[in-house]
Amino acid sequence: MNAQEKLAPNLRIIRIFEILAEQDKPLSPTELNARLNMPKQSLHRLCNILIDEGYLAKTGRKLYPAQRLLRMASGLGTLGINNIASHQILQKVSYQFGETVNFVRPEKSGMKYVDRVETNWAFRILLPVGTHVPFHCTASGKTYLASLPKQKRERLANSLQLKKRTHATIDNPVWLESELAKIKRQGHAVDNEEFYSEMVAVAVPVTDLNGDYFASLAVHGPTPRFKLDEAVEKVDILHKAAAEIKQILFS
Repeated sequence: MNAQEKLAPNLRIIRIFEILAEQDKPLSPTELNARLNMPKQSLHRLCNILIDEGYLAKTGRKLYPAQRLLRMASGLGTLGINNIASHQILQKVSYQFGETVNFVRPEKSGMKYVDRVETNWAFRILLPVGTHVPFHCTASGKTYLASLPKQKRERLANSLQLKKRTHATIDNPVWLESELAKIKRQGHAVDNEEFYSEMVAVAVPVTDLNGDYFASLAVHGPTPRFKLDEAVEKVDILHKAAAEIKQILFS
């Protein structure tokens, strides 16, 4: 009996989820079993149960996470983020910039604000925890898009509804891809009044220990007092904070 056969059924299910997460792409049962080395009948039975229960979906022969599993992953990710130490880092960054700081995660419907520290200024842009914002016209969303492999990035840029939010919104997939390539090179993204007029933002990625994207750390504020060029000059503050959060969440 091999090691996989000794695993309890519930742990076999966890291993299926782990492999799908590690590969970051849909897999067929045969491809899954190349890594699991389970009895084929057992694997197919487990996969069918997970499909019936709404954790996995199947297109052709490929398995991918369904809505129920995505909700679970998002909830666990949020639970890991909302701890005292990481929130304290957001408070420190907010103090250094004097503006609102956000911790933002990608979901199917857009980027979700999962933690934030508000500025003390009376005049501020209210985007509370739980708010979803677009991928293509926010600094946090473009940070996520830029982290994707080039082909996947291009496919997603072409599939997005590039709704024009302001005069500055990028609404052309070719222009968006050019912007994402630039972000990939420079390591940060900006929102230059692309989501809301008179609001700018800068964001950097927070990665896991493998260097893979996990979330965006962003700061935003109104243009009358928050100048984009000055924010970009202080982007190292965000990079340092992202590295600290990485150690808290994944070490």
